[in-house]
Amino acid sequence: MSLDELMKDQKLSARFAKKGMPIGGEWVQAHDGKTFEVMNPATGRVWSEVADASRQDAAAAISAASKAQPAWAALPFTERAILLNRVADVLERRRDEFIAALTAECGGWVRKSMFEITYAPTVYRAAAAEAYSAMGETLRSESHKVSQVERSPLGVISVISPWNVPLLLSSRGLGVALAVGNTIVLKPSEETPVTGGLMLAEVFEEAGMPPGVLNVVTCSRDRVAEVGDELVINPLVKAISFTGSTAVGKNIAATAGGLLKKACVELGSKDSLLVLDDADLDRAISAARFGAFFHQGQICMATEKIIVDRSRADEFLTKFIAATNELKLGDPTKMENQIGPIINQKQVEAVDRRLAQAIEQGVTLEHGGKRDGLFFEPTVITGATPDMNIFHEEVFGPVANIIFADGEDESIALANNSEYGLSASVMTRDEARGLRVAHRIESGMAHVNDTTIYDEPTVPFGGVKNSGMGRHGGRWSVETFTQTRWLTIERGGRKTPF
Repeated sequence: MSLDELMKDQKLSARFAKKGMPIGGEWVQAHDGKTFEVMNPATGRVWSEVADASRQDAAAAISAASKAQPAWAALPFTERAILLNRVADVLERRRDEFIAALTAECGGWVRKSMFEITYAPTVYRAAAAEAYSAMGETLRSESHKVSQVERSPLGVISVISPWNVPLLLSSRGLGVALAVGNTIVLKPSEETPVTGGLMLAEVFEEAGMPPGVLNVVTCSRDRVAEVGDELVINPLVKAISFTGSTAVGKNIAATAGGLLKKACVELGSKDSLLVLDDADLDRAISAARFGAFFHQGQICMATEKIIVDRSRADEFLTKFIAATNELKLGDPTKMENQIGPIINQKQVEAVDRRLAQAIEQGVTLEHGGKRDGLFFEPTVITGATPDMNIFHEEVFGPVANIIFADGEDESIALANNSEYGLSASVMTRDEARGLRVAHRIESGMAHVNDTTIYDEPTVPFGGVKNSGMGRHGGRWSVETFTQTRWLTIERGGRKTPF
């Protein structure tokens, strides 16, 4: 079936109403038989229907993962690597199906869906490589013991993933955690349970992953609290990987900390792109436009503050508005429409509310600002100051907030005047200067002459301040999803007092 045919195929999503969710190697319905509807935000129509899990179902999934974990950890690391590479192979074979499903379920531009299914296999291939990484070291011992440190799997990991990049961000929580011997219970967002969880589980099955290694629980918004609570406090769960809102993530981290469990949480952001006085403006405008408007601004690394040196203000604003005006809003299945819908009514109303408040507080609306249903025009504002809400609050919508600064020091101060710190960018013709400025920005990641939206599967991805704690990616994921143990062998050289 061609991609165009898949885009129109209702069977793609309809199968999950009957199929249920995978727990312990079996596809089961919620214990009480409840289901919930999943909407296509671009059409406003029901796209799928899936099982509505309860706390009881979540507990069953955790139990299944716990039973499967010892055998999975005992499997030779080479075999775990082979299976993870097979997951990547199956994802690549099912590329068109995922493009169609991602575009429908989360309302993303079709090219965003293409990026996501291209990136996701690399997450599993990078994870397979980490299965070969050193998991310990030998220490010196003054008593001539054999003294070793090893990193061992934690056990069961709960992965709670968001709706904006569902396949990629679910995969990020799974890959390395599985490579080092943990098993998983995945709860995808209630907005994207199919691409964020159920289709991924099919891929794992097709790749030959043992039963119970990946378990998925899907639930409606009404049951998120009880299912999420079980995924954190259940004593069989040893760590939590969460990507989502700051309020929920801080609560998860606090609860996990009280239970002495690991929590890796990647939360909200208010990322800045700094355009210094010597920047290549065309390059800066391209980076800023992509950072502000890609996927309707619904990206954790979205450029929420564009801080431009005042000496370049007029030229930048004129060219940026012209570039923004080139973007087309409409059906995200069409390649020519870069701007699709906001995910749901609640979120589009939140964007509306934040923009209206900003205008009331004194910002200037330079472009856009209107919406039709869930479709929100790419919008440009200027004049935001630190005493305004929009200067500090994450918009998570297609609003480019341009702020003018007098020189490098004020630009940095405006960027750092935030409770968040995930990603940042510095645009300048002088790379050494760019690095100096990047070092002064309080963020987990910073890029010179590029957009704020950038990631690779082998880098330490994460933020500072209220943008989270812990890191995903490469050997940093190994540290996140393992525990350190010290082992010795006494060879007769140490005498006790007795």
